[in-house]
Amino acid sequence: METRMFDGAQVFTTEVGGRVMTIETGVLGHQAGGAVTVRYGDSVLLATATMSKDVRQGINFFPLTVEFEEKLYAAGRIPGSFFRREGRPSEQAILMARLIDRPLRPLFPKGMRNEVQVIVSALSVDDENLLDPMAIIAGSAALHISDVPWAGPIAGTMIGFVDGEFVVNPTNSQMQNSSLELVAAGTNDNILMVEAGAREFPEDMMLEALKLAHESNQAAIRVIEEMRAAVGKPKGEVKYYKPGADFQSKVDEIAQRKIEDLLAAGLDKHTLKDSITEVRLEVEESLTDYVSLDEAATMDISEAMEGVIKEATRRRILKEGLRPDGRDTTTIRPIRIQVGRIPRVHGSGLFQRGETHVLTIATLGTPGDAQKLDTLMPEKEKRYIHHYNFPPYSTGEAYPLRGPKRREIGHGALAERALVPVVPADFPYTLRLVSEVVSSNGSTSMASVCGSTLALMDAGVPITAPVAGIAMGLIQDMETGEYKVLSDIQGLEDALGDMDFKVAGTEHGITALQMDLKIKGLDFKILSEAMEQARVGRIHILSKMVEALPEPRAYLSPYAPRILTLHIDPEKIGKLIGPGGKTIRGLQEGYGVKIDVEEDGTVFISGDGVGAEQALDEVTRMMEDVEVGKIYTGTVVRVEPYGAFVNILPGIDGMVHISQLADYRVDKVEDIAKLGDELTAMVIDVEGGKVRLSRQAVLEGWSVEDARSRDRGSSGGGDRRGGGGDRRGGDRGGDRRGGGGDRRGGGGDRRGGGNRY
Repeated sequence: METRMFDGAQVFTTEVGGRVMTIETGVLGHQAGGAVTVRYGDSVLLATATMSKDVRQGINFFPLTVEFEEKLYAAGRIPGSFFRREGRPSEQAILMARLIDRPLRPLFPKGMRNEVQVIVSALSVDDENLLDPMAIIAGSAALHISDVPWAGPIAGTMIGFVDGEFVVNPTNSQMQNSSLELVAAGTNDNILMVEAGAREFPEDMMLEALKLAHESNQAAIRVIEEMRAAVGKPKGEVKYYKPGADFQSKVDEIAQRKIEDLLAAGLDKHTLKDSITEVRLEVEESLTDYVSLDEAATMDISEAMEGVIKEATRRRILKEGLRPDGRDTTTIRPIRIQVGRIPRVHGSGLFQRGETHVLTIATLGTPGDAQKLDTLMPEKEKRYIHHYNFPPYSTGEAYPLRGPKRREIGHGALAERALVPVVPADFPYTLRLVSEVVSSNGSTSMASVCGSTLALMDAGVPITAPVAGIAMGLIQDMETGEYKVLSDIQGLEDALGDMDFKVAGTEHGITALQMDLKIKGLDFKILSEAMEQARVGRIHILSKMVEALPEPRAYLSPYAPRILTLHIDPEKIGKLIGPGGKTIRGLQEGYGVKIDVEEDGTVFISGDGVGAEQALDEVTRMMEDVEVGKIYTGTVVRVEPYGAFVNILPGIDGMVHISQLADYRVDKVEDIAKLGDELTAMVIDVEGGKVRLSRQAVLEGWSVEDARSRDRGSSGGGDRRGGGGDRRGGDRGGDRRGGGGDRRGGGGDRRGGGNRY
């Protein structure tokens, strides 16, 4: 590790994953609270952290915003939009911003109301060094050297599993063959955030990967601490908004017993919420003599009431092992399942777990329906797309619909990650899953995973194994160390607990994992227990799903398009496309199908059964190489005095010389072959792009050698039907078209000599 100075910059280096990482400050972003650039290979990110001096009034939350700015110039590209300018963030940029935000947020002081903004911008992307861990480190370094109060630093590391070995910060090339993609962020003590996708990874190996990530984080954490010591600014003085001890005590005195009684009653979500509102009104009425109920005091009461509810809920769970709805720590809420509920759609699954109900719809599209991506991420398209919708009615609320929020995009991506590993790689369809949360009380993202499995199976998609998901929680007393791990958390437990730990997978292993902590760390012993408890819960849920639908339906939905697949020589793709796309458009219009061609020569033909089959036959014939000795039946497309041209394959015509049209002498081509007639003939020669055919060879049952010798005789030195004698007893003196050779036949026709046939 070294520090050096040049041009006013201070540069700090460390080694991560066998490659040098450089963090620089002092050149860019002078007026931000903190600014750094992070370089890894030729990928460079700029991160800034800035805090407002003034406090946001009238809010009871911490106004932190984290943005990831995709600048396509970083990859040497111009945006493909009409304006040739970056617009709204892509889903990939939003997911990156969430990845940075989630481990940063728990380390800000409680009660802080100053706006804090962290912006990470991509300046250069080399397509090999992945940006995920870099972005977390960049945001952490900018915050840590800034004047923003924050209890960091943190670092992030990606772990892959390639050729039976764990790899720290794998390159994009290595990730193509990795069965694990795990990003873990944390402090020098504990992990705070995990995001992972895997191909049915066992729990013990996932835990091993997490430990390796935690160890690998330490190098970057040390260099960020070194930066803070060398160039860090004094942390700013801010006011923290939380009820005073006396105020909290008075609210406790009025509300605590009432809240405990409500929690013990095992009420449903809305009854409990309404009952708590009544208690709050009692608190407000009781405190009118103690404080004037202005806006600030009302917010103080909300904060104090949250404190009462939180402590009562947590105490009951820790001491009695009982949760707000009366369950113990491991019980899963009642599950109900229905498949095929919606007509006409390709597949549907309704998954109900307690008061959480999610309806997922599966739609099968053609390869051409794949989503094209214009981002800085390595992927250029997606053929599995999951959209998650969380409408206001799902929680009994009413507010304007303004498109998906970041949380919805994140939940959709998590469910997508969970299902992709079980979709066969050679399944040719583009898949779009839409999960509609029709009722919510926690774990909706994991219910989306279950609903997606059911919808895919109902559509007849041959997934390799069903996938289920479960959300786990944690209640921990940081003073005594006492804790309880909760299976299948509901909304209140999520809001007041210390961990949101989502695990999805098959009976064999994990396919997706996401963890967020609200405390400053998690012991690996607790994490191991949570993973095992999640596995048991997942198996229980899978058993209920299999009861409803044991395996994918044997046939695809009748409403889904039919796709036929074939592979062609990649060098012949141009032939299939045709000049300006003329050939492929003609096929699509002629057979009423859609044809998609990939670079490796894979051709997908989608449409109704008859049209698709006919188009497949046509493309197969187009791609055939003409074989000498093979017999073809084709249509006469041109008639000349010296012979007929027959279309034997799409785009390929061959010529039958007049002397080879029949097993007797033909005086006029039209006597045997008229325009539009079908003719069966053998290929006797292919040379220089010209195809010579013989109908006589088919009639006589000749071999290619026989046909060629007869062809040479008839075209050049005499034909037994002409100069060499006609078996019908014709003119032995020879015919110019036979014995003497005809310029249009034996010697080659000048009009035909330039023709590729």
